[in-house]
Amino acid sequence: MARAPSFKKIHSDILSCTVCAEHLPLGPRPVLQINPKARVLIAGQAPGSRVHETGVPFQDPSGNRLRDWMGVDEDVFYDAKRIAILPMGFCFPGTGKSGDLPPRPECAEAWREAVLAKLVNIEFTIVLGKYAQDYHLAGDGRAKRSVTDVVADWKSHWPEALALPHPSPRNQIWLKKNPWFEKDVLPKLKRRVKALI
Repeated sequence: MARAPSFKKIHSDILSCTVCAEHLPLGPRPVLQINPKARVLIAGQAPGSRVHETGVPFQDPSGNRLRDWMGVDEDVFYDAKRIAILPMGFCFPGTGKSGDLPPRPECAEAWREAVLAKLVNIEFTIVLGKYAQDYHLAGDGRAKRSVTDVVADWKSHWPEALALPHPSPRNQIWLKKNPWFEKDVLPKLKRRVKALI
């Protein structure tokens, strides 16, 4: 029976992945942050063009807002031994009429289960946006529910996971329409993250 590849081998293979290169307008540049010691996982969508340029996950306005929501600074956020960042698609998928295109499906199919199997110390998963919610929370029949409904039902997965809207500045209207999120959910998120890092 063949041995499962090591964490280092999987990570190295991901960084040189070209499985969907023909569909990527800027070419492949996988962006993720993983370490088997991490206790918090951020399951996101896909890097934007700005993150593609730097190769650093969430080094953009969305990242600033996410760090604020979590109550952490950049030193903690970018410590892979504390926080893993695993988007549904590792490369920038391109832009459509209303923003970035969805994550390429080939990415999750090729890598997600293998990486998650190596992240054995994860105690809390922050699930950002619809694509990540459909993957990580679909087993509970929520795949057809709106992001707002899934986020509002946050207690269903607590304290193992928490669904959040995407922290993009484009979601400012959503935040204004849903003041309960900032009042009820964010303080719990900050406390949970603080307890684990």
